[in-house]
Amino acid sequence: MTMYQLPEFNPEKLQKPEIKKMLKEGRKANFSILIFFILGVIVGLFFTFYLYSDLRQEILKAGVSLSNEQKVIEYHEYIPQTTEEERVINVVKEATPAVVSIVITKEVTVYSDYGLFFRIPQGTEKRQVGAGSGFIVSSDGMILTNKHVVEDEKAEYTIITNDDKEYPVKILARDPVQDIAILKIESNVNTFPTLRLGKVSSIQIGQTAIAIGNALGQFQNTVSVGVISGLGRTVTASSGTTTERLEDIIQTDAAINPGNSGGPLLNLMGEVIGINTAVAASGENIGFAIPIDKAIRGIEQIKSTGKISYPFLGIRYVLIDESVAKRLELPVSYGVLITKGETINEKAITPDSPAQKAGLQENDIILEMNGQLINKNNSLASLISKHNPGDTVSLKILRNGTELLKNVVLGEWK
Repeated sequence: MTMYQLPEFNPEKLQKPEIKKMLKEGRKANFSILIFFILGVIVGLFFTFYLYSDLRQEILKAGVSLSNEQKVIEYHEYIPQTTEEERVINVVKEATPAVVSIVITKEVTVYSDYGLFFRIPQGTEKRQVGAGSGFIVSSDGMILTNKHVVEDEKAEYTIITNDDKEYPVKILARDPVQDIAILKIESNVNTFPTLRLGKVSSIQIGQTAIAIGNALGQFQNTVSVGVISGLGRTVTASSGTTTERLEDIIQTDAAINPGNSGGPLLNLMGEVIGINTAVAASGENIGFAIPIDKAIRGIEQIKSTGKISYPFLGIRYVLIDESVAKRLELPVSYGVLITKGETINEKAITPDSPAQKAGLQENDIILEMNGQLINKNNSLASLISKHNPGDTVSLKILRNGTELLKNVVLGEWK
């Protein structure tokens, strides 16, 4: 295979006269280069001095001193920004002492087995039948948790603090509407660590969320970290014995496991923004928490009246949107339609309720409450929850194509 090659250089082939000629021409070229270099330096110094003088005058006119006593540039020691990891660690350190595990015990029947088909009761004994989480919100030992954690009225409840101290607790209130319960530690201690409660209005999708709880009922104060995945969710949750519709709740991908129920969902400021309450069994890391503002209302009522009370209207309804309006051939695509359920007990209007007393009827459409439009972003339940029993509200009703105004005195949820 042929390859290109460069010719070899042989200095012996050059004649002496030719060498002298080359050296002479090289000296002339070097002298010319030296002259141009000297001229370049002189011209450069001239223009540099000239431009600096003008710039100096402009700086002085602007009132900036260039004395040797002042430094135009000051150097500061670099301070690294606090990382998210460090903030999570700090939040966990501060919050963990106020997070408690809730142990549920109950007298259960003990059986003796005889053969394959016979079981004879042998008496009862106290056993642990469940576990959950909670967190302390007042130094005298008031605790927030889920209602479904303490729903068994025949059970006994004990809390275990982070330093492994056990205290009995009593149930102050089970929220009749929300999956929230308020407990009180039965102790003379008034120096329990507490968690700060945040504001739901500050929550943004994508922000960091930290969940702490008694995972699986055996891993106390387990920490998981994720983000706020969604807001204003509505889900139907079941604890095995009860089923509840949860509205306007927080979705997070911070891992929530059985036993985490009732624990806090925190932001990077160490504030509680939600109460962990449910997880989607068919999904992966799809958990839900009740916004903390729903619990704040209950805490305030407990302190002032000793109970949690909710206003009561007394209707069964379906939220109207575009699809519902089209399917039922309704004249509007917002509001709620008063309708009965599938069973005989699911009446459209509760007997002797405020709705019945005000003259509301089945198939009425409630368009507004106190001038506020009712839709999926402004639900009837959320509007009612802003009031107290005994308050009078104005409802705009659409009945057979005619708009009516009805004043209703809200009752108390029993």
